[in-house]
Amino acid sequence: MNSASSIDIQVRNAAFDFLRNATQFHGDVLPRALLAKGFEFQGRRVPLIGPQGIFKPAVLELPLSITTAPEVEGKARPYEDGFDYNDLLCYRYRGTDPSHRDNVGLRLAMQHKIPLIYLFGVVKGLYQPFWPVFIVNDEPDKLSFSVAVDEAKVGITPAGVAEQDIFGRRLYKTIEARQRMHQQSFRIRVLLAYHERCAICRLKHQELLEAAHILPDSHPKGLPLVSNGLALCSLHHGAFDRQILGIRPDYIIEVRKDVLNETDGPMLKHGLQGFHGQTIMVPKPDQLKPDQAALEERFELFKKAI
Repeated sequence: MNSASSIDIQVRNAAFDFLRNATQFHGDVLPRALLAKGFEFQGRRVPLIGPQGIFKPAVLELPLSITTAPEVEGKARPYEDGFDYNDLLCYRYRGTDPSHRDNVGLRLAMQHKIPLIYLFGVVKGLYQPFWPVFIVNDEPDKLSFSVAVDEAKVGITPAGVAEQDIFGRRLYKTIEARQRMHQQSFRIRVLLAYHERCAICRLKHQELLEAAHILPDSHPKGLPLVSNGLALCSLHHGAFDRQILGIRPDYIIEVRKDVLNETDGPMLKHGLQGFHGQTIMVPKPDQLKPDQAALEERFELFKKAI
């Protein structure tokens, strides 16, 4: 093919519209079943994901999506995708043969500047979509492609823009996407570990829950691990971040003394003061429990605020 056909463009735009509507309804992370079901185009079903990472629905000549499999606790991903020294996504070939039809498909997508969908596996059964993405480099010696994320409003073939401006925009969007991947992956893994309940008040409304870092990601030990996180409702996350309450290494909650001595109605009494001296809820697996050394370091900051 010399360029994107009319049908190809229509299908890809329909896929982007599908994702736009789906994320507005479901949020940034979509269930695999929804992606596998896809949408209908001229009476034909168009899935967005398949059993292999590089996926081409029957209606198209070239791939529509590339997928990074979710991490499974204790297991390596089948293909370890990551980011290269240029801050672009490094997407591994299928297998080791550069001439495999899936790898050839991505190479042709690069040559013809065809936009794709990138599906980042957050946890089993849940994927975070990014679109459009473009294959911008092919490195056969490393068995990988370089992938850049672009703005969702960009058309099939952006015109009238200098190449360096396109690259700068894509680099910015790719770095932004990387941050969103890490944030979303951390949030969902932490919430699942706590069975979608606040560790302090046991509130079970996923929409009101957040993943709090014990040590911030700017800290040398602030890794995006479940053991460095706590599932907290927005109230208790704010109180934890602002040293209104602290959590000791033995998982006991302490409320700041001046807040304990305040009189300000039932919300303060039942939302904060009533949890002083209580024990937080923690995950059962030891490797997912809050790291006690991290809590101790964080609690030292709380004590300084008392």
